[in-house]
Amino acid sequence: MILRKVMSVVLAFSLSFLILLFLVEEPAVSLKWMIFGPFSRLSRFVEMIEQIIPLIFTGLAVSVVFQTGLFNIGAEGQFLVGAIGATTGALCFPQIPVIHTLLTVTLGVISGAVWGGIPGILKARWNASEVVSSLMMNYIGLYFSLFLLKKFFMDHQAGYVVSYEFPKTATLPKILGINSGIILGLMFSLLLWFFLWKTRYGYEMRVIGKNRMFAMYSGIRVRKYMFWIQVLSGAVAGTAGAVEVMGTYGRFLWQEMPGYGFGGIAVSILASNNPIWIPISASIIGFLKAGTMIMARKTGAPSETIFILQSMVIALLSSRIEFGRVKRWLS
Repeated sequence: MILRKVMSVVLAFSLSFLILLFLVEEPAVSLKWMIFGPFSRLSRFVEMIEQIIPLIFTGLAVSVVFQTGLFNIGAEGQFLVGAIGATTGALCFPQIPVIHTLLTVTLGVISGAVWGGIPGILKARWNASEVVSSLMMNYIGLYFSLFLLKKFFMDHQAGYVVSYEFPKTATLPKILGINSGIILGLMFSLLLWFFLWKTRYGYEMRVIGKNRMFAMYSGIRVRKYMFWIQVLSGAVAGTAGAVEVMGTYGRFLWQEMPGYGFGGIAVSILASNNPIWIPISASIIGFLKAGTMIMARKTGAPSETIFILQSMVIALLSSRIEFGRVKRWLS
């Protein structure tokens, strides 16, 4: 499996170079910036890490649901609701050191969990499609967050639509300019892996994912898990939003979907839905996003080129190409 992933990466970058031959004047220079740009300066390396952090959380949020054979297309909305929940805590709770930080994170987690629980209860109670309901909750979450932002938290002195800056007691510390939330993301990865593979509840969830009818006849309360796994997934995605506003930006600033939820789907697929591999797959996708942004700034490549390259690489990385069969077919 590892060889397949490595070959996917090599093939993806080879195809990227071929596309650049037709779209930019100096494809070799463009590819160089895409690959080495994130490591050329500390500020660019930090930019790459900032892309990776939310993808770790949203990848984890998606992976736990995929393990049960369900889907969560709503991590985008859960991310935003978690972020606005943390914004509420940051700007409304008393500014007591440590306690304020914990309360702000907790409110973000709870907000995401509640948002994730809505498709969960619709699925468990009425067997409504979690794909449709979670997808629609993305848009409701976006406009609900914007309503709260503009109604209660908007900083009219900023010149654009953002919240007031968070007080220091509601922010996460930075290490060499890097959001310390990355440590929390790595901890979540280990905890969710332990939960899914070393506990009874995780085992039952994976049984549901393998064969739902077998799980039902074995006495596993499938409907209960359908609800709670969506709550857990929403809580993790909500944590992503809280970590971003508290550790990277210090305020709520999104007016549209940032793409972290949908990126988390690619991260999860690349990691084969295994939480322990999520940080690595998030690093690959985050590196790609940061590299293409740097390439655009340095070479003047059109933004459409960036999205084409990202989509192609993600598609190849998440594909299940059997290179042995390809080799036999070519021979």
